[in-house]
Amino acid sequence: MQFNNSSPIYVQIAQYIHDLVISSAWVEEQRIPSVRDMAMHLEVNPNTVTRTYALLQEEGILENQRGIGYFTAKGAKALVLKKKRDHFIKSELPNLFDSMRKLDVTLEEIETYFLLFKKEHTYHEVQS
Repeated sequence: MQFNNSSPIYVQIAQYIHDLVISSAWVEEQRIPSVRDMAMHLEVNPNTVTRTYALLQEEGILENQRGIGYFTAKGAKALVLKKKRDHFIKSELPNLFDSMRKLDVTLEEIETYFLLFKKEHTYHEVQS
């Protein structure tokens, strides 16, 4: 995983885990790597992973079963999707609308490109 300076590493790891949950690489109620294993995998300090797991527990994405380990929580995927959708609508969409306004791009044009993108993306998913 490549880290950048735009946000703290523990937040970037949380976003990485969000993506694992959304893609179903980590399914609900599944045991996940221990703090130590995840730290080794990502080549970070275990304290960083501990901080990430604590954040994800606060969000309701992970659960710690004492003596057994960490698990993805029931309903984790829905929680992550809602969180990411809310962020997109509040943070990214206004930038897109501003660019559309400046460039005089219409909703009809966006719809055309979106449908084309969706068609191509669906095709690639089926081929994988």
